[in-house]
Amino acid sequence: MNTSPASLVADPLLRPRWAEIDTVLLDMDGTLLDLQFDNFFWLQLVPERFALRHSLTLDAARETLTPRFTELHGTLNWYCTDFWSRELDLDIAAMKREIREQVRYLPGAETFLSTVRARGLRTVLLTNAHRDSLTIKAQQTGLDRHFDLLVSSHEYGTPKETPEFWSRAQARVGFDPARSLFVDDSVPVLRAARSFGIGQIFAISRPDSQAERRHVTEFPAVDAIVDLLDD
Repeated sequence: MNTSPASLVADPLLRPRWAEIDTVLLDMDGTLLDLQFDNFFWLQLVPERFALRHSLTLDAARETLTPRFTELHGTLNWYCTDFWSRELDLDIAAMKREIREQVRYLPGAETFLSTVRARGLRTVLLTNAHRDSLTIKAQQTGLDRHFDLLVSSHEYGTPKETPEFWSRAQARVGFDPARSLFVDDSVPVLRAARSFGIGQIFAISRPDSQAERRHVTEFPAVDAIVDLLDD
């Protein structure tokens, strides 16, 4: 059986049922924006600056940082620029501004956003990014102009991986879960959305344009969000 990306995208089961959607809920990093920026930032730039700040070798810095990152992954602190600035004695937001030119859309993301808006669907950004990061990326890309509402999980004090986030987001946004589409690159987040009853859920299998495709089996997955549009 042909399992090339082209054949997968052509499968109608991997397309949303657009007639049954009123609200489009979208992740930011790895869904619309290239995760290459964040991977470079946390895996390369932060260890380098941490090593300089604390007079360590780069290897020693990574040995110190890796278990901290692993321990907090998926928690609100993992996504919090203020938390990491305190923990690492680095100005995380300022460092992101330094390299903001590297923030870019994933292929086809702008086309998807423009098409969805042209169809008159309500669009809401749901991100775990701290407001500092969200502001930097919105200013760099103009992302905010495509949305009716931008929601950071930090406003609710709990990340998208938790049921509390979804209850609070629904109370604020007022979406009907059964008539909503949600797209994200994080399987734990997608599981939380499924548990909450979001009607249509899709994963992004290539959140980083410079990395290999992820093998996602638990949810329908496409390489790029633009692949969800009708031909």
